[in-house]
Amino acid sequence: MTSTPAGEPGKVAFADVPPNRRRGGDLRVLLSPRTCAATAGFLGAGSLMPGEFVSEHYHPYSEEYFYIVGGRMTLLLEGRPIELVAGDSFMIPKGLRHRMDNHGDEEMFAVFFLGPLAPKPELGHVDTEELPSAGGELPQVGAVTS
Repeated sequence: MTSTPAGEPGKVAFADVPPNRRRGGDLRVLLSPRTCAATAGFLGAGSLMPGEFVSEHYHPYSEEYFYIVGGRMTLLLEGRPIELVAGDSFMIPKGLRHRMDNHGDEEMFAVFFLGPLAPKPELGHVDTEELPSAGGELPQVGAVTS
């Protein structure tokens, strides 16, 4: 994956970003401080195959916006189920616990944006249940360091 110099518009292809499966599913951070010097937040996309989920967590500094491109997803917001299907969008306010499940029989694909950024990337997510792939790497959101 290539990075764009600070202040330059960024282009990142979904296929060029390796999947991050640490919290479940296939999540990819596309536009972020690391890839295009974004300062307002970061955008990504991801999929959940039938039976997959993204483990429960919350964002103490960021709101999270979803747009469901294909399939369906059950969003558990503070334990309350909300059914989302292709064409639906949803905003999760700061600090609310949420988990995403695909109980359907087809792949779910969504685009997401989180903003504003946490003061440090490692402060952006707080996990509230065991991770399905705890040995995996955290999503690479922050600026590239030399």
